[in-house]
Amino acid sequence: MPDQNIDYYFSMTSPWAYLGHQKFVDMARRHGLRIIYHPVNLGMVFPETGGLPLAKRHPARQAYRLVELQRWREKRGVELQLKPKYFPMNPTLADCCVAALGAAGGDVPGFMARLFAATFAHERDGADAATLTGLLNETGADGPALVAVAGSAPALAAYEAASRAAVALGIFGSPTYVRDGELFWGQDRLELLEDAITSGRAGFRVP
Repeated sequence: MPDQNIDYYFSMTSPWAYLGHQKFVDMARRHGLRIIYHPVNLGMVFPETGGLPLAKRHPARQAYRLVELQRWREKRGVELQLKPKYFPMNPTLADCCVAALGAAGGDVPGFMARLFAATFAHERDGADAATLTGLLNETGADGPALVAVAGSAPALAAYEAASRAAVALGIFGSPTYVRDGELFWGQDRLELLEDAITSGRAGFRVP
């Protein structure tokens, strides 16, 4: 029988992770599943797995992405600016804040929801230490202390190690949800993920 954990691989610079975040968190709660959060450095993941940063993709792919963002923000009922003021951003400090908050036992999904909305809906700088401090404080955490931890050498080393481990597991994009060893890449696979959860089936494997 599949265990009661779902691994969640993401970066805070991903609008796709933002679009699916609340739906995923609500789904996990509804089914009594524990989420294990894994922020990863897409700048490390993409080169190892054949992906390209947005600016290096063909113009046709970039244009289609903007259409898809419009479709999915309508489908998910999420406020999202197509070209936020501070996107793309360096997500390192933000991603490490998620990890630091998780290690401290804080409200990780609540912080992520606030930060995603700040970046993609309200056009705030999600890479800014002051912004991150304020959002952490809103969750009841010690924002200054956690931002300091997130910017430390051990935190950065752990982030790099987690990203390498993600690649080794076959992770190649954000968001990716892993249930019983089966990868579901993209928030547009959430319905398929819930089907798998509801059925209770074992995770599919590569033949």
